Amino acid sequence: MKKLITLIILIFAAYTSQAQNIEDLNFGTDSTFEAMTWNIEWFPKNGQTTVNYVSQIIEALDIDLLALQEISDTILFKQMLESLDGYKGYFKSSWYAGLAYIYKTDAIEINDIYEIYTTSPYWSAFPRSPMVMEMSFMNENFIIINNHFKCCGDGILDPYDAGDEETRRFEASNLLKQYIDSNFPNKRVIVLGDLNDILTDDPVNNVFQAFLDDAGNYLFADMNIALGSVSNWSYPTWPSHLDHILITNEIFDELENAGSDIQTIKIDDYLSGGWWQYESNISDHRPVALKIKPNLNSGIDDINTSGLILSNYPNPFRNVTTIYFNKVQENTEIEIYNTRGQKVYSIKIPKGQSSIVWNTESFPDGIYLTKLFSNKNVIAKMKMVLAK
Repeated sequence: MKKLITLIILIFAAYTSQAQNIEDLNFGTDSTFEAMTWNIEWFPKNGQTTVNYVSQIIEALDIDLLALQEISDTILFKQMLESLDGYKGYFKSSWYAGLAYIYKTDAIEINDIYEIYTTSPYWSAFPRSPMVMEMSFMNENFIIINNHFKCCGDGILDPYDAGDEETRRFEASNLLKQYIDSNFPNKRVIVLGDLNDILTDDPVNNVFQAFLDDAGNYLFADMNIALGSVSNWSYPTWPSHLDHILITNEIFDELENAGSDIQTIKIDDYLSGGWWQYESNISDHRPVALKIKPNLNSGIDDINTSGLILSNYPNPFRNVTTIYFNKVQENTEIEIYNTRGQKVYSIKIPKGQSSIVWNTESFPDGIYLTKLFSNKNVIAKMKMVLAK
């Protein structure tokens, strides 16, 4: 019996010595730009205990920029900021669980911070006005837009009901797209936040369809998370994946650079009490973080700015999508790659043709990169989302 007890103690000791803790969290690096969205659920959920946890998490992750939602106590939030070495923050107010930023002062230069869609005609779409940050990282400019969309609903978008939750989120998405298209047509834009809906709804009920239909200009960087295992979703209680990061085409190439990444940060894996401990003391949402290796001073213009059109419909799609492009000349070809960089499909385009149909019944779900070649040079590219 003593031998059995001793064996159990040794096994437990070995397990606990190898168990992860908050100090083992990591994400940021010196050569990448990181942005994270985190609904921190009525901060601080459990008073000073929450403040202590969040401070440790931020220091361990070493992320350049955090976009937070649901800041309830701005006094404790400010006190936490003052205790964080190398970080500053910004918040407008705690009105209805406000939005906030935390950023590393040695990595980020703030050019401006302001709110948009603040007047009463937009309150239905935006119960919290989106918070825009214009900033620089290594002399490269970024536009960050922090959001917290209306929650809840029945999964059905009812355009005839102005109070319908899905309709309000649909309107918010469309307004955001209009704002970006009008004000930042050639800027690196990152839209993030608790957007309170899933990316994989059918088009008729998908509140993000305006962005998804414009795949040449916009990409949900976390689409593979949404399409993947439930264990990696940001809102385990339901479960669902509600916290998203959307990027514009000026960042598409950078997302594919070695060192770039996007993931749900499963902080609960680093707590001895797991999800129960995390939800009780920190939040009911996991953060989602983007890491990109910028093409610094590349001097290369965006590849689709010369008037060339490359698009596909539908997008996302199930089994078949049509790829559209300008009428081509000779020696033109389309190649399609998976996220591992493997070429999975190619076709030569006859002179004068302006579209092809891609049948994907034998291909797995995921994001695919389409490249249009002329005389072996890439002249346009775009992302497509296969979601069966």
